[in-house]
Amino acid sequence: MKVAVYCRVSTTDQDVTVQERLCREFCQRSGHEIYQVYIDNGVSGMKASRPAFDDLLRDMRHCKFNCIVVTKLDRIGRSLQHILSLFEEFTNKGVHFISITQNIDTSSSFGKFQLHVLGAFAEFERNIISERTREGLKFAKNVGKRGKDKRKRKKRGVARSPLVLLEKTGMR
Repeated sequence: MKVAVYCRVSTTDQDVTVQERLCREFCQRSGHEIYQVYIDNGVSGMKASRPAFDDLLRDMRHCKFNCIVVTKLDRIGRSLQHILSLFEEFTNKGVHFISITQNIDTSSSFGKFQLHVLGAFAEFERNIISERTREGLKFAKNVGKRGKDKRKRKKRGVARSPLVLLEKTGMR
């Protein structure tokens, strides 16, 4: 089987070499021929359009391979709607999907079922991360911190009453 390997990390601080090595080892053990390895470095899975992924889709539409191999489903995407639309296109083109660490292989009925369940979990995880991020930013704003330096904001235009200063020092 001729396969396309897709690897993605969300930030440039992360490294795709482990993903690529696992996929190459899997393909070698399974006897699959690697057509090309597509790598998106520092690109969120929430984005539907990603440079290397767009290249993979273009090559798939030109029937250059018949299977896509990834380490985990969430490398393809984190939105259930996006994942389902992709897999509908994969099916229409006769392209199988294999997630090596989750044992998903869409050439079987169970693999297709498992794909739908894991896609829902990937979207749930993305939503939880977004909620936590919003809560953290809200907390930081409420305690008067901002940005990467986390320095307290300077209060501008607020006149301190001499009475309040005396109360704080205990001189009143």
